[in-house]
Amino acid sequence: MEDEPLFADRPEWADVVPLEQYEGVIPLAPIFYTNEYKDATNYFRGIVKTGEMSPRVLDLTENIIRQNPAHYSAWQYRYKTLIFLNAPLDVELRLMDELAVKYLKTYQVWHHRRLLVQQTKNPAPELEFIADSLQIDTKNYHTWSYRQWILAHFNDDALWSRELEFVESMLNYDLRNNSAWHHRFFVVFQSGVRKGDEDRAEVVRRELTFVKTKISTAPNNASAWNYLRGVLDHSKTPYSSLKSFVTPYSVPHSSHQDVTSEDIVDLENPLPSPGAQLPCVAAIEFMADAHESNGGDDLMRATELWRSLADEHDTMRKKYWEYRIKEALQNVR
Repeated sequence: MEDEPLFADRPEWADVVPLEQYEGVIPLAPIFYTNEYKDATNYFRGIVKTGEMSPRVLDLTENIIRQNPAHYSAWQYRYKTLIFLNAPLDVELRLMDELAVKYLKTYQVWHHRRLLVQQTKNPAPELEFIADSLQIDTKNYHTWSYRQWILAHFNDDALWSRELEFVESMLNYDLRNNSAWHHRFFVVFQSGVRKGDEDRAEVVRRELTFVKTKISTAPNNASAWNYLRGVLDHSKTPYSSLKSFVTPYSVPHSSHQDVTSEDIVDLENPLPSPGAQLPCVAAIEFMADAHESNGGDDLMRATELWRSLADEHDTMRKKYWEYRIKEALQNVR
């Protein structure tokens, strides 16, 4: 923006009266803007006051947005102007292709894009654009949220058809991508997709097999353990039903011979990968929660596991594990 003349020096803006941010006020802690930004926003306040909506307003708001992509009022007024002028929104979307990638972490960019697609009613190109954007930042919250909005808002079979394949590819690239795990749960369990003929019990079995395999590859991946819990909670499956799978992850490698047998080692319950750092904190916590849910004598086993976390395996959260022990023992009195 530095090589462009100030709006105050442009003859075509001579009819607009710029408005200073601070009129008749001496602020205690003024914000020191660049001359270019002060100039553009002064003229922006001037056109907002008169209610002008014209092509030059689009130039002005683009100038401001490129200097400060989080300027919500500039985005809002730009959108109102686009609609008022009946401007070609495909042109605006091409501009957004540039700005969204440049300002991936700015909420206002994605909100503006959402408003445009609501008008164009053409979501098909968006999934490819989002996929490309995720190559730049695979965990960007705004990008994933926008993808979920596209899927849920338009809820079209063609949009959903390859979504599970897409999110699986993202997890194959980085199985520690918590955003991708969250998206998979959304697609499988929270999307309201039309798969009425799909056997939900089979879906749960498939997802358990999938997440177990990922856990066996990287046992200390918290995202996968959270997904496992999510599947069990959603399907109301007791944690204790997975003790055979989880037990080998909750003990040192040297203990595997003692805790595994032919009826445990199977394709449904893959063992930790060689060289995995064990025992796994998430597995110990899972086993403790499974024992706690059973109550009775199992509660004492749960407190023993929490104590091992507090004193040895997860001392950083020592106070939390001691709280869990105290709370559990109080509930049995």
